Amino acid sequence: MARNRVKLAYIENNAARKASYNKRKKGLLKKVNELSTLCGVEACVVIYSSASDSQPEVWPSTVAAHRILSGFKALPAVEQSSRTLTQESLFKQMIGKAEERLKKMREENRRMELTQIMFQIFGGRPLNTVKREDLNDLCMLIDQNLNVIDTRLQMLNESFVLQ
Repeated sequence: MARNRVKLAYIENNAARKASYNKRKKGLLKKVNELSTLCGVEACVVIYSSASDSQPEVWPSTVAAHRILSGFKALPAVEQSSRTLTQESLFKQMIGKAEERLKKMREENRRMELTQIMFQIFGGRPLNTVKREDLNDLCMLIDQNLNVIDTRLQMLNESFVLQ
C-alpha cells in the first residue's frame, strides 16, 4: 500500500514535531550508515537542532567526522569542487541528455515512417505519390535491410555447411 504524500510545513505541535524529528533523524542516520557500508565511502552527519539547544549530534563520532572533514579540506580546491555541479551546469547537462533522446526518437520515428512507406509501396502504392527526399531515404533503408538479410543468409549458410 502506498503512503500518502507528506505535507511539508512546520509542525506546530511540539510533541508531534519532536517525535517526527526523532524518527526522521533515526532514518537519516540509518541511510547514511547503509551508504557508508554498502558503497565503501566515508560519510559523516552533523545535525544541529534548535530543540536540543546543546552540542550538535555527530555520526559516527566527533573524531571520525573531524578526520573526514579535515581530509576533505586537505584536498586541493580543484578536487574539492571537481564533482560538484552548479544549477546552471546541471540544467545544461539535463538539456543535453534530453536533446540526445529527442534526436534518437526523431531518427527512430523517421525509420518507422520510411518502413511504413516501404510496405505501402510493396502493397501497391504508386511511387509518384512519394516525395523525392523520402525516396532517397527509402533507398538507403532498403539497402540497409538487404545488407542485414545478406548477412543473415551468410550466417545460415555457414551454419548449414558446418552441420
